[in-house]
Amino acid sequence: MKIVVGLGNPGRQYAATRHNVGWMVVECLADRAGWGAGRERDAARVVWGRYRDLDLALVKPLTFMNESGLAVRKVLAREHAPLDELLVVCDDFALPFGRLRLRAAGSAGGHNGLRSIIGELGSQAFARLRVGIGEPGAGAIDHVLSRFDAAERAVLPAVIEAAADAVEAWARDGAAQAASDWNAWHLPEPPADEDRAPAAPSPEEPGPDGVRRSTTGWRRLLPRDRGTTPREPGA
Repeated sequence: MKIVVGLGNPGRQYAATRHNVGWMVVECLADRAGWGAGRERDAARVVWGRYRDLDLALVKPLTFMNESGLAVRKVLAREHAPLDELLVVCDDFALPFGRLRLRAAGSAGGHNGLRSIIGELGSQAFARLRVGIGEPGAGAIDHVLSRFDAAERAVLPAVIEAAADAVEAWARDGAAQAASDWNAWHLPEPPADEDRAPAAPSPEEPGPDGVRRSTTGWRRLLPRDRGTTPREPGA
């Protein structure tokens, strides 16, 4: 069975913060599979089953971030799962917002949740998927506990769906292939200027139907007015 752990903090006040993006990814996977909320056990909320020919356990530690390793160690012990069956999904402010970075192993990289897991397991040899939340403008703690801004929220579902796809790729194809397929992924570029809707006519220029907007409303130009320059008052 593949164990997918999404890192976050418990409590409604943290639900939509950047630090909880790992929770968002495992919740997305549970929704795809049509699974419920699961059950609380071993300091985590766990749901498991078979989905698209994959045996998965989706785990949300209910400890705070800096004690995530307690829950991960207990889940692995209960499932008798080796480290190569574990993937941890977490946020990363060293990555631009929306970028993904999957690795088969590595250090904590300054992330308190990963640091706790490495400490409890005594090893760095487990896969991790980092989801970019953007560089902090000021303090790192304030940044990770902040909510996404309006522009980010508009595209966040696409980021979460892509991260969930990367998790499925890891479970099916392994860390190396999933990294090759997903580490280059990025959000689609916004439409070019020429693809956007044409701007409304300016107050000084009539539209294609000969209608000019004025401060008092819309006025259709008479044939004698078209092609002429409006006179200045008193001219």
